[in-house]
Amino acid sequence: MENTNDNVLTATAPIRLTPGAVEQLTLIRQQENIPEEYGLRVGVKGGGCSGFTYILGFDLPQEGDDMFEVSGIKVLMNRAHAIYLLGMEIDFVNGLDNRGFKFNNPNASSTCGCGTSFTA
Repeated sequence: MENTNDNVLTATAPIRLTPGAVEQLTLIRQQENIPEEYGLRVGVKGGGCSGFTYILGFDLPQEGDDMFEVSGIKVLMNRAHAIYLLGMEIDFVNGLDNRGFKFNNPNASSTCGCGTSFTA
């Protein structure tokens, strides 16, 4: 299936969500009563101690987005961000000293200690 500017669902997702991340995202969607028309926005923005920080949150589709279905979750990504995120895995960690979403990005040449910013 080919994508157009009409936010059509595309066939190949550039990222992967682990079962733990899917479970946590589903729980957040239910607890926060997030409407079905919202998708999970995954992206990057300038800033952070390593140059880029990750964007992760529920949002409405916007112009310039590609839309994917990943493990039953509608994922939104601005086309310009794909170069930084292709092949990335998002996990959810729930340990004694670390709890939250973890980004395993093969495009990052280095990451900060907290794991939320990176250099490409």
